Amino acid sequence: MAKCTRILLWIHTFGLLLQHRFLNRPNRNNPFRHSRYFCKAHKYRYYILTCAVVLILGFILSSMSISLADEVDDEPFTGVLSDDFLQVSGVPAIDAAAAVVIDVKTGRVLYSKNATVRRSIASTTKIMTAIVAIENGRLDDTVEINSRAASIWGSNINLQPGQKYTLNELLYGLLLNSGNDASIAIAEHISGSVESFVEKMNQKARELGAYNTSYANTHGLDAPGHYSTAYDLARIAKYALENPVFAKIVGTKYAAIPGIQLHNTNELLELYQGAYGVKTGYTGKAGRCLVASAERDGMRLISVVLGSPTNYKRALSSKNILDYAFINYKYHVMVEEGQEIARLPVYRGRDGFVAIKASETVEIPLRDDEYEKLEMKVFVPEGFEAPVYAGSDTGYVEYALDGETVGRTTLKIWRNIARKTVGDYLKGIINDWAEMMREGIFR
Repeated sequence: MAKCTRILLWIHTFGLLLQHRFLNRPNRNNPFRHSRYFCKAHKYRYYILTCAVVLILGFILSSMSISLADEVDDEPFTGVLSDDFLQVSGVPAIDAAAAVVIDVKTGRVLYSKNATVRRSIASTTKIMTAIVAIENGRLDDTVEINSRAASIWGSNINLQPGQKYTLNELLYGLLLNSGNDASIAIAEHISGSVESFVEKMNQKARELGAYNTSYANTHGLDAPGHYSTAYDLARIAKYALENPVFAKIVGTKYAAIPGIQLHNTNELLELYQGAYGVKTGYTGKAGRCLVASAERDGMRLISVVLGSPTNYKRALSSKNILDYAFINYKYHVMVEEGQEIARLPVYRGRDGFVAIKASETVEIPLRDDEYEKLEMKVFVPEGFEAPVYAGSDTGYVEYALDGETVGRTTLKIWRNIARKTVGDYLKGIINDWAEMMREGIFR
């Protein structure tokens, strides 16, 4: 706001200079300089020039606000969300450019709208900023604020040059109040420069399989080469929430660090039952964005809404797609760890067959209509040549829906079976003869 005020003062000062130049200093050699028509001409000329300057600077200022404003100009949330579930079974229509809901346990996508389309992501960027900082820094490190951090545009927590905070305190400022200044201070402390820290962010994105994500900065202000997708953001948030430090911070509604009171910009923490994270975002290009997480009846979901026009609509869109997933999807245990899937022959083994069992439980969130269509496919060899060893992977079982694999587990040999020796064969022959004699075959 202070920067905007200074720019408006510059416009006013420039206007006064124009007035001085064109109204107060007419051409003295002009015999009509005292004519009222001459003065009016100068006045109109001044007005036209002033309007032109104001329009040009206004356009520049608006462009700056579009590209640089990050939640600082976001309107306060004034809506009320019902605690009741959205009682519909159909896919909800939402007011957002892109969205996704994933199941945390399995990673399965339960709702999708333009989920793989690359978009500006505003301050949801800071999910990656935070997790890279937590994994590469010490929470009790002291971070000194420099002028670059203190002068960043957009959303900030008003850090000043020379102030000192712990890394943990700056993480709260980063994730609760969405401090752009905190993001710069953190990056320079961890990596020595913002540019080096951004390289770490991009490397982490590749490690997580977020291949449609590219970072150009640590805060999310619009920039060339800075983008992600709703699906990638959900995957990144899923990973980040596995870190207890990150999970604790994004689930905090209010906090305080020396001289600064913090409040979480995530409206769902107050308005949606079971919400426990994660991050909001806004720029003029990205629109209102929200990555959210919620848990009900043992099911944990992550939703992402990008490009909503208002805070209320991003909150309502998030609520509707979360409600849709909670209502329509239930976990189904398809196979349990240790459950026998097949018995396969073992050639030249001391035992003729061995049990093949699931190595882990497969639990899949499914709608009722999906459960009826689910296909089970078992992939195992026809048999084994002895010896075989317990714990060896020997195939897998997968569950497919409309050709898409939605669940899978490896199959393991459950016990050792040794190869027969010469003695085993002789013993077998003797046993066979003894059995035949008992049955009176040779009488």
